[in-house]
Amino acid sequence: MKILEHVRWGIVGCGDVCEVKSGPGFQKAQGSSLVAVMRRNGELAKDYAQRHGVPRWYDDAQALIADPAVDAVYIATPPGSHKEYTLLAAQAGKPVYVEKPMALSSADCAAMNAACQAAGVPLFVAYYRRALPRFVKVKELVESGAAGQMRYLTVELTQPAPAEPISAAQLPWRLRPEISGGGLFMDLAVHTLDFLDYVFGPVTSARGQAANQGGYYVTEDLVSGSFVFQSGVHGTGTWCFSTQAAMDRVELVGSTGRIRFASFSNDPIVLENAHGRQEWNIAHPAHVQQPLIQQIVDELRGRGRCVSSGENGARATWITEQLRRSS
Repeated sequence: MKILEHVRWGIVGCGDVCEVKSGPGFQKAQGSSLVAVMRRNGELAKDYAQRHGVPRWYDDAQALIADPAVDAVYIATPPGSHKEYTLLAAQAGKPVYVEKPMALSSADCAAMNAACQAAGVPLFVAYYRRALPRFVKVKELVESGAAGQMRYLTVELTQPAPAEPISAAQLPWRLRPEISGGGLFMDLAVHTLDFLDYVFGPVTSARGQAANQGGYYVTEDLVSGSFVFQSGVHGTGTWCFSTQAAMDRVELVGSTGRIRFASFSNDPIVLENAHGRQEWNIAHPAHVQQPLIQQIVDELRGRGRCVSSGENGARATWITEQLRRSS
């Protein structure tokens, strides 16, 4: 890998996620700048560039990737095009940072990893919870033995059903499997599953089932299953998007206590053990991807290592395939 003194980024797909979550992080990370953005609608790309002080904009991804002023490429399009753009960036010899989920299938993930490896460029995936202080604290609690030796965990994520069925013509891309790879499970559950991979190691076996119980759209609205980590910890999960109320809870049960946290809400981290109950309220930074972006920039500059790569990105996609096996 070529070591860069300063990393000049180009974004393919400067949509909503780039407004606050990620885009400004490339400008605020040390040793980094955002020099070009692309969107198929050129006027929207130009608007983003003007509002965020980005010098160049494109309406063609290949043109941005080929720009000699762009050192590394952030792919922020829906998952259906992640493989295509990653292969283009690899062919251009440029490091890639790709949004989650990494691709539509684990086979596509493998092709992306192989292409970047052959080109000698790193591939990073936007599982940014691995670097967020709130989740780093959870990992520290587990590793310190605050709840003893970990035994099992449960994941529960539910959301209310839509007010009425959504026609095929009105479906947002997250509910169109040919673009997203699945439904809300694919969009949301991967964050939790990847973070648990980070804490407990890769999942060695997983099985599950999926169903469309509400009938509000074409893809599944319920996924449930069980999985076992390399560390021996057992896990179960239920993700349902046609319930009356919202729930966001992960509980890690150990030999001497338990740890609870939320994947998406701002609920505090809770530890209960023989010493009583403790809570931590840890706010997210203004741009939630910035800590991970800083790790990526540091690695590209030869000053550190990033905790989220194409390897763990591929594992997260594989787990979702196993849990959605019946869909």
